[in-house]
Amino acid sequence: MKKVVKFGGSSLASAEQFEKVGKIIHADTARRFVVPSAPGKRFKEDTKVTDMLYACYATAEEGKDFSTQLKEIKKRYDEIIAGLKLDLSLEEEFKTIEKNFKEKAGKDYAASRGEFLNGKIMAAYLQYQFIDSAEFIFFDENGDFDAEKTDKALSERLLKEKNAVVPGFYGSTPDGKVKTFSRGGSDITGSIVARAVHADIYENWTDVSGFMIADPRIIDNPEAIDTITYKELRELSYMGATVLHEDAIFPVRKEGIPINIKNTNAPEDNGTWIVESTCQKSKYVITGIAGKKGFCAINIEKDMMNSEIGFGRKVLNVFEDNGISFEHVPSGIDTLTVFVHQDEFMDKEQQVVSGIHRLAKPDTIDIEADLALIAVVGRCMKSMRGTAGRIFSALAHANVNVKMIDQGSSELNIIIGVCNSDFEAAIKAIYNIFVVSQL
Repeated sequence: MKKVVKFGGSSLASAEQFEKVGKIIHADTARRFVVPSAPGKRFKEDTKVTDMLYACYATAEEGKDFSTQLKEIKKRYDEIIAGLKLDLSLEEEFKTIEKNFKEKAGKDYAASRGEFLNGKIMAAYLQYQFIDSAEFIFFDENGDFDAEKTDKALSERLLKEKNAVVPGFYGSTPDGKVKTFSRGGSDITGSIVARAVHADIYENWTDVSGFMIADPRIIDNPEAIDTITYKELRELSYMGATVLHEDAIFPVRKEGIPINIKNTNAPEDNGTWIVESTCQKSKYVITGIAGKKGFCAINIEKDMMNSEIGFGRKVLNVFEDNGISFEHVPSGIDTLTVFVHQDEFMDKEQQVVSGIHRLAKPDTIDIEADLALIAVVGRCMKSMRGTAGRIFSALAHANVNVKMIDQGSSELNIIIGVCNSDFEAAIKAIYNIFVVSQL
Protein backbone atom coordinates (compact mmCIF):
# COMPACT_ATOMS: atom_id res chain seq x y z
CA MET A 1 0.00 0.00 0.00
CA LYS A 2 1.27 3.46 -0.97
CA LYS A 3 -0.44 6.68 0.11
CA VAL A 4 0.07 10.36 -0.68
CA VAL A 5 -1.15 12.63 2.10
CA LYS A 6 -1.87 16.33 1.68
CA PHE A 7 -2.49 18.58 4.69
CA GLY A 8 -4.31 21.90 4.47
CA GLY A 9 -3.36 25.19 6.09
CA SER A 10 -5.51 24.76 9.19
CA SER A 11 -3.85 21.37 9.78
CA LEU A 12 -0.41 23.03 9.82
CA ALA A 13 -1.14 26.40 11.42
CA SER A 14 0.79 25.75 14.65
CA ALA A 15 3.22 23.38 16.35
CA GLU A 16 0.29 21.67 18.07
CA GLN A 17 -1.31 20.97 14.68
CA PHE A 18 2.03 19.75 13.29
CA GLU A 19 2.19 17.22 16.13
CA LYS A 20 -1.28 15.92 15.23
CA VAL A 21 -0.14 15.57 11.62
CA GLY A 22 3.01 13.76 12.68
CA LYS A 23 0.99 11.20 14.65
CA ILE A 24 -1.33 10.65 11.68
CA ILE A 25 1.58 10.06 9.29
CA HIS A 26 3.51 7.76 11.65
CA ALA A 27 0.35 5.75 12.40
CA ASP A 28 0.48 4.27 8.88
CA THR A 29 3.75 3.38 7.15
CA ALA A 30 1.92 3.55 3.81
CA ARG A 31 1.79 7.37 4.18
CA ARG A 32 5.07 7.86 2.38
CA PHE A 33 4.69 11.13 0.47
CA VAL A 34 3.52 14.33 2.16
CA VAL A 35 2.24 17.53 0.51
CA PRO A 36 1.96 20.48 2.94
CA SER A 37 0.12 23.76 2.53
CA ALA A 38 1.24 27.07 4.04
CA PRO A 39 0.21 27.75 7.67
CA GLY A 40 -3.44 28.79 7.87
CA LYS A 41 -5.36 30.55 10.61
CA ARG A 42 -4.64 29.56 14.22
CA PHE A 43 -7.85 31.25 15.36
CA LYS A 44 -10.79 33.03 13.73
CA GLU A 45 -9.25 36.53 13.61
CA ASP A 46 -5.82 35.28 12.52
CA THR A 47 -4.27 35.86 9.07
CA LYS A 48 -3.15 33.07 6.74
CA VAL A 49 0.56 33.15 5.93
CA THR A 50 -0.21 33.23 2.19
CA ASP A 51 -2.17 36.46 2.70
CA MET A 52 0.69 37.87 4.81
CA LEU A 53 3.10 37.09 1.97
CA TYR A 54 0.87 38.76 -0.62
CA ALA A 55 0.64 41.89 1.56
CA CYS A 56 4.39 41.91 2.24
CA TYR A 57 5.22 41.61 -1.46
CA ALA A 58 2.74 44.38 -2.34
CA THR A 59 4.70 46.67 0.00
CA ALA A 60 7.97 45.59 -1.64
CA GLU A 61 6.53 46.27 -5.11
CA GLU A 62 5.73 49.82 -4.03
CA GLY A 63 9.37 50.30 -3.06
CA LYS A 64 8.52 50.68 0.63
CA ASP A 65 10.17 49.06 3.65
CA PHE A 66 8.69 45.57 4.10
CA SER A 67 11.10 44.35 6.80
CA THR A 68 8.54 44.49 9.62
CA GLN A 69 6.02 42.44 7.63
CA LEU A 70 8.66 39.86 6.73
CA LYS A 71 9.71 39.58 10.39
CA GLU A 72 6.10 38.84 11.33
CA ILE A 73 6.01 36.04 8.76
CA LYS A 74 9.31 34.64 10.04
CA LYS A 75 7.94 34.79 13.58
CA ARG A 76 5.07 32.47 12.56
CA TYR A 77 7.53 29.86 11.32
CA ASP A 78 9.93 30.30 14.25
CA GLU A 79 7.05 29.66 16.67
CA ILE A 80 6.30 26.35 14.91
CA ILE A 81 9.99 25.36 14.91
CA ALA A 82 10.36 26.22 18.62
CA GLY A 83 7.14 24.40 19.52
CA LEU A 84 8.40 21.27 17.76
CA LYS A 85 11.86 21.64 19.38
CA LEU A 86 13.56 21.31 15.99
CA ASP A 87 17.21 22.05 15.33
CA LEU A 88 16.36 24.10 12.26
CA SER A 89 16.98 27.65 11.12
CA LEU A 90 15.28 29.43 8.23
CA GLU A 91 17.61 32.46 8.35
CA GLU A 92 19.19 31.78 4.96
CA GLU A 93 15.81 31.12 3.33
CA PHE A 94 14.45 34.44 4.60
CA LYS A 95 17.56 36.30 3.41
CA THR A 96 16.92 34.85 -0.05
CA ILE A 97 13.24 35.81 0.12
CA GLU A 98 14.15 39.37 1.17
CA LYS A 99 16.59 39.66 -1.74
CA ASN A 100 14.07 38.31 -4.26
CA PHE A 101 11.31 40.59 -2.95
CA LYS A 102 13.59 43.60 -3.48
CA GLU A 103 14.30 42.36 -7.01
CA LYS A 104 10.54 42.03 -7.70
CA ALA A 105 10.52 38.26 -8.22
CA GLY A 106 6.72 38.26 -8.68
CA LYS A 107 3.53 37.58 -6.75
CA ASP A 108 3.62 33.88 -7.55
CA TYR A 109 7.09 33.57 -6.05
CA ALA A 110 5.95 35.45 -2.95
CA ALA A 111 2.87 33.31 -2.41
CA SER A 112 4.74 30.04 -2.97
CA ARG A 113 7.15 30.69 -0.11
CA GLY A 114 4.44 29.76 2.40
CA GLU A 115 4.38 26.16 1.19
CA PHE A 116 8.14 26.09 0.53
CA LEU A 117 9.01 27.05 4.11
CA ASN A 118 6.38 24.80 5.65
CA GLY A 119 7.75 21.97 3.53
CA LYS A 120 11.21 22.58 4.98
CA ILE A 121 9.82 22.35 8.51
CA MET A 122 7.75 19.26 7.70
CA ALA A 123 10.73 17.46 6.17
CA ALA A 124 12.89 18.21 9.21
CA TYR A 125 10.12 17.18 11.61
CA LEU A 126 9.40 13.86 9.88
CA GLN A 127 13.05 13.33 8.80
CA TYR A 128 11.83 12.90 5.21
CA GLN A 129 13.56 14.07 2.05
CA PHE A 130 12.57 17.61 0.95
CA ILE A 131 11.90 18.00 -2.77
CA ASP A 132 11.37 21.50 -4.18
CA SER A 133 8.25 21.51 -6.38
CA ALA A 134 9.78 24.17 -8.64
CA GLU A 135 12.27 21.58 -9.90
CA PHE A 136 9.73 18.92 -10.89
CA ILE A 137 6.31 20.52 -11.46
CA PHE A 138 6.20 22.38 -14.75
CA PHE A 139 4.09 24.99 -16.52
CA ASP A 140 4.50 25.87 -20.20
CA GLU A 141 5.23 29.26 -21.78
CA ASN A 142 1.53 30.19 -21.58
CA GLY A 143 1.35 29.40 -17.87
CA ASP A 144 -0.63 26.19 -18.38
CA PHE A 145 0.25 23.12 -16.33
CA ASP A 146 2.35 20.62 -18.31
CA ALA A 147 0.95 17.34 -16.99
CA GLU A 148 3.02 14.85 -18.99
CA LYS A 149 6.41 16.55 -18.55
CA THR A 150 5.70 16.87 -14.82
CA ASP A 151 4.61 13.26 -14.42
CA LYS A 152 7.74 11.94 -16.13
CA ALA A 153 10.17 14.09 -14.12
CA LEU A 154 8.42 13.67 -10.78
CA SER A 155 7.98 9.91 -11.21
CA GLU A 156 11.70 9.47 -11.87
CA ARG A 157 12.65 11.64 -8.88
CA LEU A 158 10.27 10.10 -6.35
CA LEU A 159 11.19 6.58 -7.42
CA LYS A 160 14.49 7.18 -5.60
CA GLU A 161 12.81 8.06 -2.28
CA LYS A 162 11.07 5.91 0.30
CA ASN A 163 9.62 9.01 1.94
CA ALA A 164 9.47 12.63 0.78
CA VAL A 165 7.88 16.02 1.37
CA VAL A 166 6.77 17.91 -1.76
CA PRO A 167 5.36 21.39 -1.01
CA GLY A 168 2.02 22.21 -2.59
CA PHE A 169 0.69 25.07 -4.72
CA TYR A 170 3.60 25.87 -7.05
CA GLY A 171 5.93 24.79 -9.85
CA SER A 172 7.99 26.64 -12.45
CA THR A 173 7.87 27.93 -16.03
CA PRO A 174 10.51 27.16 -18.72
CA ASP A 175 12.46 30.30 -17.79
CA GLY A 176 12.77 29.09 -14.18
CA LYS A 177 10.26 31.51 -12.65
CA VAL A 178 7.98 30.22 -9.92
CA LYS A 179 4.38 29.77 -11.02
CA THR A 180 1.46 28.91 -8.71
CA PHE A 181 -1.81 27.13 -9.27
CA SER A 182 -4.99 29.04 -8.38
CA ARG A 183 -5.73 29.50 -4.68
CA GLY A 184 -6.13 26.17 -2.92
CA GLY A 185 -3.81 24.57 -5.47
CA SER A 186 -2.00 22.38 -2.93
CA ASP A 187 -4.87 19.93 -3.52
CA ILE A 188 -3.73 19.74 -7.15
CA THR A 189 -0.11 19.12 -6.13
CA GLY A 190 -1.23 16.21 -3.95
CA SER A 191 -3.09 14.75 -6.89
CA ILE A 192 -0.06 15.19 -9.17
CA VAL A 193 2.21 13.43 -6.66
CA ALA A 194 -0.32 10.60 -6.25
CA ARG A 195 -0.30 10.03 -10.01
CA ALA A 196 3.49 10.20 -10.20
CA VAL A 197 4.05 7.50 -7.55
CA HIS A 198 1.06 5.38 -8.66
CA ALA A 199 -0.45 5.72 -5.18
CA ASP A 200 -3.17 3.38 -3.98
CA ILE A 201 -4.92 6.24 -2.12
CA TYR A 202 -4.64 10.03 -2.04
CA GLU A 203 -5.60 11.26 1.43
CA ASN A 204 -6.53 14.92 1.62
CA TRP A 205 -6.53 16.09 5.24
CA THR A 206 -8.44 19.21 6.22
CA ASP A 207 -10.52 20.57 9.13
CA VAL A 208 -13.82 18.86 8.24
CA SER A 209 -14.75 15.18 8.09
CA GLY A 210 -15.33 15.07 4.37
CA PHE A 211 -17.90 16.63 2.06
CA MET A 212 -21.23 17.65 3.52
CA ILE A 213 -24.47 17.18 1.57
CA ALA A 214 -25.04 20.94 1.85
CA ASP A 215 -23.18 24.05 3.01
CA PRO A 216 -22.93 24.00 6.86
CA ARG A 217 -23.24 27.80 6.83
CA ILE A 218 -26.80 27.31 5.54
CA ILE A 219 -27.79 23.92 7.00
CA ASP A 220 -27.06 23.19 10.68
CA ASN A 221 -24.93 20.04 10.99
CA PRO A 222 -25.61 18.65 7.51
CA GLU A 223 -24.91 14.97 6.97
CA ALA A 224 -21.62 13.92 5.43
CA ILE A 225 -21.31 12.20 2.04
CA ASP A 226 -19.81 8.71 2.37
CA THR A 227 -18.91 8.15 -1.30
CA ILE A 228 -19.02 10.50 -4.26
CA THR A 229 -17.89 10.04 -7.86
CA TYR A 230 -15.44 12.31 -9.69
CA LYS A 231 -18.28 13.58 -11.90
CA GLU A 232 -20.51 14.42 -8.95
CA LEU A 233 -17.63 16.16 -7.21
CA ARG A 234 -16.87 18.20 -10.31
CA GLU A 235 -20.47 19.44 -10.43
CA LEU A 236 -20.56 20.35 -6.74
CA SER A 237 -17.08 21.94 -6.71
CA TYR A 238 -17.92 24.11 -9.70
CA MET A 239 -21.06 25.32 -7.95
CA GLY A 240 -19.27 26.37 -4.80
CA ALA A 241 -18.47 23.31 -2.66
CA THR A 242 -14.92 24.18 -1.59
CA VAL A 243 -13.53 21.27 0.45
CA LEU A 244 -11.36 20.23 -2.51
CA HIS A 245 -10.00 22.28 -5.43
CA GLU A 246 -12.12 21.41 -8.48
CA ASP A 247 -9.05 20.70 -10.66
CA ALA A 248 -7.54 18.24 -8.17
CA ILE A 249 -9.48 15.30 -9.59
CA PHE A 250 -7.91 15.31 -13.07
CA PRO A 251 -4.45 13.77 -12.36
CA VAL A 252 -5.81 10.97 -10.16
CA ARG A 253 -8.77 10.33 -12.45
CA LYS A 254 -6.38 9.20 -15.19
CA GLU A 255 -4.96 6.57 -12.84
CA GLY A 256 -8.19 5.56 -11.09
CA ILE A 257 -6.78 6.61 -7.70
CA PRO A 258 -9.44 7.22 -5.02
CA ILE A 259 -9.31 10.36 -2.87
CA ASN A 260 -10.20 10.20 0.82
CA ILE A 261 -11.11 13.52 2.45
CA LYS A 262 -10.16 13.24 6.14
CA ASN A 263 -10.24 15.43 9.27
CA THR A 264 -6.91 16.15 10.97
CA ASN A 265 -8.75 16.92 14.22
CA ALA A 266 -10.86 13.73 14.03
CA PRO A 267 -8.66 11.18 12.21
CA GLU A 268 -10.87 8.27 13.23
CA ASP A 269 -13.77 9.58 11.12
CA ASN A 270 -14.24 7.75 7.81
CA GLY A 271 -14.47 10.97 5.81
CA THR A 272 -15.61 11.07 2.19
CA TRP A 273 -14.35 8.74 -0.53
CA ILE A 274 -14.08 10.19 -4.04
CA VAL A 275 -14.00 7.48 -6.71
CA GLU A 276 -14.35 7.10 -10.47
CA SER A 277 -17.40 4.85 -10.21
CA THR A 278 -19.10 2.74 -7.58
CA CYS A 279 -21.89 0.21 -7.16
CA GLN A 280 -22.62 1.67 -3.73
CA LYS A 281 -25.85 3.61 -3.65
CA SER A 282 -26.11 6.95 -1.91
CA LYS A 283 -27.91 6.98 1.40
CA TYR A 284 -30.31 9.44 -0.20
CA VAL A 285 -31.56 10.03 -3.74
CA ILE A 286 -29.30 13.06 -4.00
CA THR A 287 -25.58 13.13 -3.24
CA GLY A 288 -25.23 16.85 -2.59
CA ILE A 289 -26.53 20.39 -3.04
CA ALA A 290 -24.38 23.42 -3.88
CA GLY A 291 -24.91 26.82 -5.39
CA LYS A 292 -23.70 30.33 -6.07
CA LYS A 293 -25.22 33.78 -6.06
CA GLY A 294 -24.45 36.61 -8.44
CA PHE A 295 -25.78 35.64 -11.85
CA CYS A 296 -27.93 37.48 -14.37
CA ALA A 297 -30.10 36.22 -17.19
CA ILE A 298 -30.26 37.77 -20.67
CA ASN A 299 -33.64 36.82 -22.09
CA ILE A 300 -33.85 37.03 -25.90
CA GLU A 301 -37.12 36.72 -27.82
CA LYS A 302 -37.70 36.43 -31.55
CA ASP A 303 -40.65 35.05 -33.47
CA MET A 304 -39.79 31.90 -35.45
CA MET A 305 -36.43 31.65 -33.73
CA ASN A 306 -36.61 27.86 -33.87
CA SER A 307 -36.54 27.85 -37.68
CA GLU A 308 -33.63 30.29 -38.02
CA ILE A 309 -30.42 28.32 -38.53
CA GLY A 310 -27.44 29.70 -36.61
CA PHE A 311 -29.40 31.96 -34.25
CA GLY A 312 -27.84 30.51 -31.09
CA ARG A 313 -24.35 30.69 -32.55
CA LYS A 314 -24.79 34.38 -33.39
CA VAL A 315 -25.93 35.17 -29.84
CA LEU A 316 -23.12 33.23 -28.16
CA ASN A 317 -20.55 34.78 -30.51
CA VAL A 318 -21.37 38.16 -28.99
CA PHE A 319 -20.55 36.88 -25.50
CA GLU A 320 -17.32 35.32 -26.77
CA ASP A 321 -16.28 38.54 -28.51
CA ASN A 322 -16.73 40.37 -25.21
CA GLY A 323 -14.77 37.80 -23.20
CA ILE A 324 -17.78 36.58 -21.21
CA SER A 325 -18.32 32.89 -20.48
CA PHE A 326 -21.86 31.60 -20.14
CA GLU A 327 -23.19 29.13 -17.57
CA HIS A 328 -26.47 27.84 -19.01
CA VAL A 329 -28.54 28.46 -22.14
CA PRO A 330 -32.12 27.18 -21.68
CA SER A 331 -34.35 27.82 -24.69
CA GLY A 332 -37.92 27.63 -25.98
CA ILE A 333 -39.52 27.91 -29.41
CA ASP A 334 -39.20 31.69 -29.60
CA THR A 335 -36.97 32.37 -26.59
CA LEU A 336 -33.36 31.85 -25.58
CA THR A 337 -31.86 32.78 -22.20
CA VAL A 338 -28.17 33.10 -21.41
CA PHE A 339 -27.03 32.92 -17.77
CA VAL A 340 -23.73 34.66 -16.99
CA HIS A 341 -21.79 35.87 -13.95
CA GLN A 342 -23.16 39.30 -13.14
CA ASP A 343 -19.78 40.83 -12.21
CA GLU A 344 -18.33 39.80 -15.60
CA PHE A 345 -21.33 41.13 -17.50
CA MET A 346 -22.19 44.45 -15.83
CA ASP A 347 -19.51 46.62 -17.41
CA LYS A 348 -20.13 45.17 -20.88
CA GLU A 349 -23.90 44.80 -20.87
CA GLN A 350 -24.66 47.49 -23.43
CA GLN A 351 -21.97 46.23 -25.82
CA VAL A 352 -23.51 42.77 -25.55
CA VAL A 353 -27.06 44.02 -26.09
CA SER A 354 -26.09 46.07 -29.14
CA GLY A 355 -24.02 43.16 -30.48
CA ILE A 356 -26.96 40.75 -30.19
CA HIS A 357 -29.25 43.25 -31.94
CA ARG A 358 -26.74 43.70 -34.73
CA LEU A 359 -25.99 40.02 -35.35
CA ALA A 360 -29.19 38.17 -34.36
CA LYS A 361 -31.85 40.89 -34.80
CA PRO A 362 -34.13 39.74 -31.93
CA ASP A 363 -37.56 41.26 -31.21
CA THR A 364 -36.75 42.05 -27.58
CA ILE A 365 -33.95 41.64 -25.03
CA ASP A 366 -34.62 41.69 -21.29
CA ILE A 367 -32.01 41.46 -18.52
CA GLU A 368 -32.79 40.04 -15.08
CA ALA A 369 -30.16 40.50 -12.36
CA ASP A 370 -29.43 39.19 -8.83
CA LEU A 371 -30.06 35.52 -9.52
CA ALA A 372 -28.59 32.39 -7.92
CA LEU A 373 -27.97 28.96 -9.39
CA ILE A 374 -28.34 25.78 -7.33
CA ALA A 375 -27.10 22.36 -8.41
CA VAL A 376 -28.84 19.26 -7.07
CA VAL A 377 -26.43 16.40 -7.83
CA GLY A 378 -26.79 12.65 -7.52
CA ARG A 379 -25.86 9.52 -9.45
CA CYS A 380 -29.03 7.84 -8.14
CA MET A 381 -31.42 10.48 -9.54
CA LYS A 382 -31.68 8.95 -13.00
CA SER A 383 -33.10 5.71 -11.60
CA MET A 384 -35.66 7.43 -9.36
CA ARG A 385 -38.95 8.75 -10.72
CA GLY A 386 -40.27 12.12 -9.61
CA THR A 387 -37.02 13.73 -8.44
CA ALA A 388 -37.68 17.02 -10.25
CA GLY A 389 -41.27 16.99 -9.02
CA ARG A 390 -40.12 16.66 -5.42
CA ILE A 391 -37.72 19.58 -5.88
CA PHE A 392 -40.45 21.85 -7.26
CA SER A 393 -42.89 20.73 -4.57
CA ALA A 394 -40.36 21.61 -1.86
CA LEU A 395 -39.63 25.01 -3.40
CA ALA A 396 -43.34 25.79 -3.80
CA HIS A 397 -43.99 25.02 -0.14
CA ALA A 398 -41.10 27.33 0.77
CA ASN A 399 -42.61 30.10 -1.41
CA VAL A 400 -39.55 30.11 -3.69
CA ASN A 401 -40.15 31.13 -7.29
CA VAL A 402 -38.15 29.11 -9.83
CA LYS A 403 -36.63 31.25 -12.57
CA MET A 404 -34.95 28.46 -14.54
CA ILE A 405 -34.45 24.70 -14.63
CA ASP A 406 -31.81 22.87 -16.64
CA GLN A 407 -31.03 19.16 -16.48
CA GLY A 408 -27.85 17.66 -17.88
CA SER A 409 -28.10 14.87 -20.44
CA SER A 410 -26.33 12.52 -18.02
CA GLU A 411 -29.20 13.03 -15.54
CA LEU A 412 -26.53 13.56 -12.91
CA ASN A 413 -27.63 17.05 -11.94
CA ILE A 414 -30.54 19.47 -12.02
CA ILE A 415 -29.72 23.20 -12.07
CA ILE A 416 -32.30 25.58 -10.63
CA GLY A 417 -32.28 29.35 -10.95
CA VAL A 418 -33.81 31.46 -8.16
CA CYS A 419 -33.53 35.03 -6.86
CA ASN A 420 -30.50 35.76 -4.68
CA SER A 421 -32.89 36.52 -1.82
CA ASP A 422 -34.37 33.00 -2.05
CA PHE A 423 -31.01 31.19 -2.20
CA GLU A 424 -30.76 29.98 1.40
CA ALA A 425 -34.47 29.14 1.64
CA ALA A 426 -34.27 27.07 -1.54
CA ILE A 427 -31.29 25.02 -0.32
CA LYS A 428 -32.99 24.40 3.04
CA ALA A 429 -36.18 23.28 1.30
CA ILE A 430 -34.36 20.84 -1.00
CA TYR A 431 -32.24 19.46 1.86
CA ASN A 432 -35.30 18.97 4.05
CA ILE A 433 -37.33 17.04 1.48
CA PHE A 434 -34.51 14.70 0.43
CA VAL A 435 -32.57 14.26 3.68
CA VAL A 436 -34.63 15.27 6.70
CA SER A 437 -38.09 14.03 5.75
CA GLN A 438 -37.04 11.70 2.86
CA LEU A 439 -40.52 11.95 1.38
